[in-house]
Amino acid sequence: MTDKTTVVRKADYIVAWDRGTGSHAYLQGQDVVFRGDSFLAVGGRHEGPFDRELDGRGLMVMPGLINIHSHPASEPGNKGLLDDVGSPRLGQSNLYDIMKAFAIAPAYAPAARNVAIAEALKSGVTTFTDWSAPTETWIEDLLATGIRPVFCPRFHSATWFTEDGHRVDYRWDEAGGVAQFARAREVIEAARTHPSGRCWAMLGPSQIDTCSEALLRESHAYALEAGLPWQLHTAQSFVEFTEMTRRSGMTPVAWLDSIEVLTAGSILGHGILLNDHPRIHFPQADDFALLKASGAAVAHCPVNFMRRGIALNTLARYMDNGITVGLGTDTYPHNMIDEMRAASLAGRVLQCRFDAGSTRHAFTAATLGGAKALRREDIGRIAVGAKADFSLVELDNAYMQPLHDPLKNLITVASDRVIRDVYVDGRQVVDAGEVTTVDVAANLALLSAAQAEMIAAVPAKDWGGRSLEEISPMSFPLLPSL
Repeated sequence: MTDKTTVVRKADYIVAWDRGTGSHAYLQGQDVVFRGDSFLAVGGRHEGPFDRELDGRGLMVMPGLINIHSHPASEPGNKGLLDDVGSPRLGQSNLYDIMKAFAIAPAYAPAARNVAIAEALKSGVTTFTDWSAPTETWIEDLLATGIRPVFCPRFHSATWFTEDGHRVDYRWDEAGGVAQFARAREVIEAARTHPSGRCWAMLGPSQIDTCSEALLRESHAYALEAGLPWQLHTAQSFVEFTEMTRRSGMTPVAWLDSIEVLTAGSILGHGILLNDHPRIHFPQADDFALLKASGAAVAHCPVNFMRRGIALNTLARYMDNGITVGLGTDTYPHNMIDEMRAASLAGRVLQCRFDAGSTRHAFTAATLGGAKALRREDIGRIAVGAKADFSLVELDNAYMQPLHDPLKNLITVASDRVIRDVYVDGRQVVDAGEVTTVDVAANLALLSAAQAEMIAAVPAKDWGGRSLEEISPMSFPLLPSL
């Protein structure tokens, strides 16, 4: 970090924080100033001293996007494998059998993370949540990428498995879950006290159906005491919904409410399959009202679920009723602009309404919604005193022309192709569309090796001994010749 003052002069557009409305607003032809890791001035003409001046003409200054849900240690290795794949006898999810067989070796996790974070940075993400198993070098590895990391070390009391492809069972080890939670606390405290000042943390019990009530209660209490967010995969699959109603007689959301962990500061990872979802028939509950009253947030990751024919009901409905929604990349690619586009469109298709998810909804979720879910007021906005996390977007690019509303063009048409430069904490980490902090080519080479090893091991890890081609066939047959 440097204490030098930088002026972005006469930016065509600034997506600025409007304190009066508590939302974003456009400014045109004005300046943005940052010094060190924070914004010094937003709007108007900066007449004071400065050390560096950037020409803002032809550019939009956009707040850094916030990813509140990601599994980068594994997901990049699944490219080309899980795109068209689900489990027809397990509610179309691929969680319980296919992903068990498609796991890259832990030794390749750093390369996978680097690839995922490079993708995220290039799409304008400046705050990135990594929900993974902790490793000894995790904190330093993520800090080296230049991103603002949120460490979410996972822990659980059970693991799921299937022996026949249609029934999910659980192996319980509550003592192991307690030990994992203790290790998670150590990582969280190391992140919170790290001298970089760039780290944040989150409590991450893995899934509602793999954690004991005691583990959920204890970890939730710790999160509240520490002032940290607490996120739990909830209402993410038909298998989970059925399992939780079998155990408790209540929906997953209602059960969380009954054990007093559905509160402000909590985040439901996905939060899709509420009792009133069109795919669920459970009229003797009111999950939406419970969620609305609780103050809990939702981490929405539309792309992964759209691949299985599942969608949130709906982005606009949740947000317009005061439920905080942030976005994440639950799968590859780690492109938040694609997630914003998907979030906007999925609800429209589900509800057959053009207004079930607007650009305003999607962009707010990717910035202010994520910041609120993370319990932060200094990110996701371009405002005096906020962290200098932002992107410079090329408005002269052909994908952005003709230009009437820059965010609509960015999300609907251009995607990450027009993200020119990205700054985190006032430090440039993407220059002319290229990540400067990650050797992408070297990490992709390692990731390719990881995928090849994983593919070779698929039959040994699959419950039915199936080959890769049986689980995930090529789009078209590979012929030796014609």
